[in-house]
Amino acid sequence: MTEIQDRLGSAFADAGVSGVLHARTLRPSPGAAGPPDPSGEAPFPEIGYEPDQLVCTASVHKVCVLLTAHRLAAEGRLRLTERIDCRAAGRTVGSTGLSAMLDDVRMSARDLAYLMMAVSDNAAADLLLERVGLDEVNRTTRLLGLERTLAVENFAAAQAGMRDDAGPAGAGALADPAVVSRLRALDPARSNRSTPRELTRLLGALWHDELCSPEHGEAMRRLMSLQVWPHRLASGFPFDDVGLAGKTGTLPTLRAEVGVVEYPDGGRYAVAVFTRAADTAHVLPAADSVIGTAARIAVDALRAPVRATVRRVR
Repeated sequence: MTEIQDRLGSAFADAGVSGVLHARTLRPSPGAAGPPDPSGEAPFPEIGYEPDQLVCTASVHKVCVLLTAHRLAAEGRLRLTERIDCRAAGRTVGSTGLSAMLDDVRMSARDLAYLMMAVSDNAAADLLLERVGLDEVNRTTRLLGLERTLAVENFAAAQAGMRDDAGPAGAGALADPAVVSRLRALDPARSNRSTPRELTRLLGALWHDELCSPEHGEAMRRLMSLQVWPHRLASGFPFDDVGLAGKTGTLPTLRAEVGVVEYPDGGRYAVAVFTRAADTAHVLPAADSVIGTAARIAVDALRAPVRATVRRVR
């Protein structure tokens, strides 16, 4: 384990970021025997690098919104096909999906969920969040025993807080480290928050259908597999036969992704990686790709007994 910790620490340092991580083995996919566990140890091993550090979740918290919408649908309190109006005036700003569109739109709750997860659409997320409510999002995480995972505001409020904190210079001020240091959005005591360990627990619940029926679980996993960004977790697993479903999160100097990696033998691994960069530049390829690098180090370590067994059998 010390060697793994050293490798993770070196990877983060080489990329110019500080990082935290948690990875855990999930139950094999249905119908698959799953990788063998020759160790005789706990059936669901895990690896952490500062895994209990409180982090700002940014758009990663959209996974909680998604799970809440499907929980309410399973309870008969929300119809995923119900139509929701998105007026052009006053919608949450952003660079993707409805946030970037110019006209009024009316679409189903489940299609809003798609935009929220696939392209991290803030307007779609806030419409869905308005429908389900912050209290229900927090009830979802409490039902899973996630005591440190909390939603305190919607995405429009988080953006408004950053504008206020940046001052009259606006977004241009976010290149100044002194300005970035005072952003409430980057203070987990004042923003939506969780820990890497709790987020992999959340992913485990979603993949194991703990709060919803398998039908709802499959729908959520499908949406997470449709995320379009390949530059973080996916960069660590560039294989046609390895599946990945995830959700990114981004704020000034903060880059993150949580997701599940699935191998053709049925092995499934939940990973949460959060990084903070000293450099305030918006484009930092090394800070993005180290998320995939760190995830690969962790998953390879979880699968090491599997590889050892294969070698012995051969």
